[in-house]
Amino acid sequence: MTQYVDPPAPLRIQDLAADDQPREKLARHGPSALSDAEIVAILLGSGLQGTSALTLARQLLRSVEHNLHDLARKEIADLERLPGIGPVKALRLVAALELGRRREAAWDVEKPVLGSSEQSYRYLRPLLGDLAHEEFHLLCLNRANRLLGRHLISRGGVTGTVADARTIFRAALSHGSVASLVLAHNHPSGQAYPSQADLALTRKLSAGARNLDLYVLDHLIIAGQSYYSFADEGVLYPEDD
Repeated sequence: MTQYVDPPAPLRIQDLAADDQPREKLARHGPSALSDAEIVAILLGSGLQGTSALTLARQLLRSVEHNLHDLARKEIADLERLPGIGPVKALRLVAALELGRRREAAWDVEKPVLGSSEQSYRYLRPLLGDLAHEEFHLLCLNRANRLLGRHLISRGGVTGTVADARTIFRAALSHGSVASLVLAHNHPSGQAYPSQADLALTRKLSAGARNLDLYVLDHLIIAGQSYYSFADEGVLYPEDD
């Protein structure tokens, strides 16, 4: 005769040992001791009936293949589509991820020196790396390659944006000591490679800058955690080769 056995009750966070409960673990050992799932569980605050916040956090991370950068690209509506993630939980997550971006963007509260593609990328990645639409930005530098100002030139859709030369040079000349420019836009597709339109625009702007005694130092395409540098690839001023 088959004997019926009740299934085990779902594991709740309060059933875990104190050191395995995310909040208690954070209080006792500090944030570095927590896994990504435990940090997300604290942000979620609670799970849903039959599912703990920690289990819900693990499910959320599995949905982005444990890639925090992909999670940071999620919008509120995207998160709300996931089982157990309501408006409040989605808002908490988006706010926390935005705070992380702002901390990264503030790596140098003084005007940073942007003399290389890597330095420019570090400055731009928090601004452009997680966007779901395309933006074109202009960085204006002085003769020491110190940032004088950043300008959002245009904002577009998923597939492109328009960068008007007059708008770019008007913004550049608003800085009396401007000497060089860094152009930058993002590819939401994650493909860090220029299109023919990108190449044509860069060469047009580089030539126009020379007529104003300015120098285009670089054009960066930001694609999530990777980037393409026109200067590093030797295609910024091909006629000088």
